[in-house]
Amino acid sequence: MSDSGRVAPQGRAFLRFLVFSASLRSGSLNRALANLAGEIIKANGGDVDLGSMSDFDAPSYDADVQQADGLPPGAQALRERLESCDAFVIASPEYNASVPGGLKNVIDWVSRYQPQPFNERHCLLLSASPSMVGGNRGLWALRVPLEHLGARVYPDMFSLAQAHNAFDDNGGIANDELRGRLESTILNFMDLVEASIHYPCVKRAWVEFLGEQPDPAIDRVERP
Repeated sequence: MSDSGRVAPQGRAFLRFLVFSASLRSGSLNRALANLAGEIIKANGGDVDLGSMSDFDAPSYDADVQQADGLPPGAQALRERLESCDAFVIASPEYNASVPGGLKNVIDWVSRYQPQPFNERHCLLLSASPSMVGGNRGLWALRVPLEHLGARVYPDMFSLAQAHNAFDDNGGIANDELRGRLESTILNFMDLVEASIHYPCVKRAWVEFLGEQPDPAIDRVERP
């Protein structure tokens, strides 16, 4: 969670982001995109926990296994790292116009933990693909389980088409327009996360100063 005693550069409040690729392949284009996203976040005052899908890989979900043994290590790792961050970023490939099975599987595992860690946690979705659509169809499919679990999935998504030719020798995006679009998407997401986490504290202090009490039915002034 955010640390109110720490202040990040660029005047931002301290925020921590989990960033990972949903591909297991070491040379994945989405791993390159996740690395780049992490660098942009760090350059703009965010703290980054850069993960890998291999950290979170898990056997197929089985309720009998869950009852007997609990969450497997990969799912437990994702749960713990989600709970230690204010928001998360996934760079996901598109498999057959949908979500990679390994990612959906670990989401299913983690969703069984109570309290469920996706709920009210902000999320940004990215994709990279050699195709002309850049993996965008997979991101639309990925929104469904995350939003069902209460994640605040950022409306703007970034899909890098023809990604096998998009990166320069330094790991950045060669095209100026695309690079600018990625940076602005990430910065706007960071602004939203900061406002969502820190504005409720200001609002709570204000209503308490006025002698009023927040009404949880209509005022989102505290994070659970």
